[in-house]
Amino acid sequence: MPTLPFKSYVICTSPRSGSTMLCKLLAETKVAGNPGSLFHKPSIGAWLDYYDINAAEFATRRELLEGIFEAAKARGKGETEVFGCRLQRGSFAFFIDQLRFMYPGHTSDVGRIQAAFGPTQFIFLSRGDKLDQAISYIRAEQTGLWHRRADGSDLERQETRREEGYDPDAIRSQMAEFIEFDVAWRSWFEEQSVVPLEVSYERLSREPQKQLKRILDALGAEGAIASTISTPTAKLADQINRQWRERFELEAT
Repeated sequence: MPTLPFKSYVICTSPRSGSTMLCKLLAETKVAGNPGSLFHKPSIGAWLDYYDINAAEFATRRELLEGIFEAAKARGKGETEVFGCRLQRGSFAFFIDQLRFMYPGHTSDVGRIQAAFGPTQFIFLSRGDKLDQAISYIRAEQTGLWHRRADGSDLERQETRREEGYDPDAIRSQMAEFIEFDVAWRSWFEEQSVVPLEVSYERLSREPQKQLKRILDALGAEGAIASTISTPTAKLADQINRQWRERFELEAT
């Protein structure tokens, strides 16, 4: 197998942008790691729980963080040589703070990320339609259903976090937050002199194999593998999503 130009990749994103589908597509290739939200909650305690690590086994904070990151690398690689990770903007600052502690000799965030994971390709996955994104997020919190498999069965269902019902203020607030997340990612890319591979939710959902091939090609892997991978998830948007959108747009005029 030829040496790949990147040892890792980071999917920089925000909720309801298609990242679960993309992670599963990449994992199914068997050559591009096992990407997921490996540092999802901004909490050392949450990371310890996620990796089933006992803090008492480590003498210092540095050793503890090194243990966590080694566990994350093992999970993010799967059975491959490439490490994949999804980072949500809401927990990104905490993640970077830990890297700054671990690698104080590096002067940039990108340098610290590459010190931890090797040469890294950054992928910016965003959703252009912020109204649909906000409605999708709020409905997931109300129903508890976050993801569904291609066969229609539940992939991820959690406890409900909101009362059900149309709430224009919540939609407006969520849209603003998602816009802020995109702005923050773009500002970070510019600050760090990063030119990410950009992937949109809209194109990913319309042509998943084509977008998967783009990413594999960028990583230096065999892009043709993408044509053999089936779409692993199904869309959740339904008539209620459409009704909320129509009502919100009507009320905004």
